[in-house]
This record gives sequence, C-alpha cells and structure tokens, in this order.
Amino acid sequence: MNIEEYISSGTLESYVMDELTPTERTEVENAASQHPEIKEELQKIELSIEALAFATAVNPPSDIKDKLVAKIANEPNIEKEAPVIEMKSKESFGFLKLAAAASIIVAIGSAFMAFNYWSKWQSAEDRLSTLIAQNEQFADNYNHVNQQLGKIQNAVSIMNNSAFKRVTLNGTENSPEALATVYWNETSAAVYLSIQNLKELSKDQQYQLWAIIDGKPVDVGVFDSASNGLLVQMKNAAPNTAAFAVTVEPRGGSENPSLETMQVIGNV
Repeated sequence: MNIEEYISSGTLESYVMDELTPTERTEVENAASQHPEIKEELQKIELSIEALAFATAVNPPSDIKDKLVAKIANEPNIEKEAPVIEMKSKESFGFLKLAAAASIIVAIGSAFMAFNYWSKWQSAEDRLSTLIAQNEQFADNYNHVNQQLGKIQNAVSIMNNSAFKRVTLNGTENSPEALATVYWNETSAAVYLSIQNLKELSKDQQYQLWAIIDGKPVDVGVFDSASNGLLVQMKNAAPNTAAFAVTVEPRGGSENPSLETMQVIGNV
C-alpha cells in the first residue's frame, strides 16, 4: 500500500464524516491498525474538525437548567425516582459534531470562493476601464489627426487653385525677417493667410491684417503667431484691394492700424 496516496485520497476524511459503507469503514480501521501513519492522520482529522465544531458552538442560557428542573418538579405524573437512562459516550455525538463542522467548512469555503471570484471580477473591471480609457485617448488622437489632415488638404487645394491670387508680404524695417503670404480670391473676396515667419507677441497683443482699398486700410481680422504652418481664414476683402499689410495691435484689434508697428506688406 502506498500510504501517502492513501492519506491524500480523501478516504480518511470520508471515514470521519461517516460517508463510507460498513465494508469501507472496516478497511480504514484495519489500515489504521496496521499503519501508524494512517492512524495518526485519522486522529489529526478528527481532532481538527472537532475543535472547529467546539469553537463555533453556542452555549445555552445559564438559567435553562434551573427552569427545566423546576418544570419537571411541578409535573404531577412524573415519578420522583426516574429510571436511569444510559447516556451515550462522547464518541456517539461525533457525527453531529462532524456534520456541524462540515457545514462550517462549506460556508468558509463558499465565502473564500466568493471573495476570490469578486477579486478576479474587480481586476477584470479595472483592466476593462484601462482599455476603455486607452480607446478613448486613441479616438481623440485619431480625430485630431483627421482634423489636421483636413486642414492640410484644404490648404493645398487653396494654394493650387488658380482662382486665388498669391500675394507675398515681405518684412518691413520693424521686422526685416518677417514673412507671410495671402491667398485672395478676387471673385468670392475670400482671404486666407499663411504665416511663414512672425515673432511671438505678448498675451495682450495680436497681429491684425489690413486690406488697402482705395488708399484706405480696411480690417481683415486678427490672428496669433501660433497659427504658423496652416492657412488661417480671414475676413473677406473687396475686389478693388491693392495691397495687404500686417500690424501689431492690442488684443482684439484696432479700428485704425498702428503704422509704426507694421511687420509685413505686399502689393496685389
């Protein structure tokens, strides 16, 4: 007999829980009498389950004995000399104790499994939340790229459209390195601005584009230097526009240009 396999087979636990047939119980008892290791393991199982049962037992109220004695004494039909009833030994109650202990073990096992499944579910929920957040970030990035691509495609179509006149605005003495380009559709009056090189301004300042019409400057809108690289749609400019210029103005723009701050200018 392989004693280790026999001990780990669960037969001893079934014996203690009184789940074996009489023949199987006899076999266990014979094995325990022949092999000290089996007998010792059997005793350990009995003691552990019994200790658990006693640990979880509920004591009756302290006055229950006195109430029972008083009730028996007051019963007229009960003989004073009651027959002696042979009480069963402690071992006779072993099955009840073991059944109670088994119920407790099952409850503990169920609680452990429930907690284990809850932990796994919580972990899965956390991973799902992370994936959802990553997908949302991916979607935002995708939308941003699509928007940028749309702007680039629109800029290319305008630059290649022969209906738009290309007006180069070169730097003045205030900013010799400055450079910008206006794309103006004389028919529709649409104006787009491309910034190649304009310095950064303070937060309380903005650039303002002007159209020179009949010798007078007309506002075509304000913009920031951060618009570098893409076309900026400005206000429309009348068909008789002769030139475009950019000045530095207070944020929000001015009714009349500050000519001393002119950065670039170019004739149509």
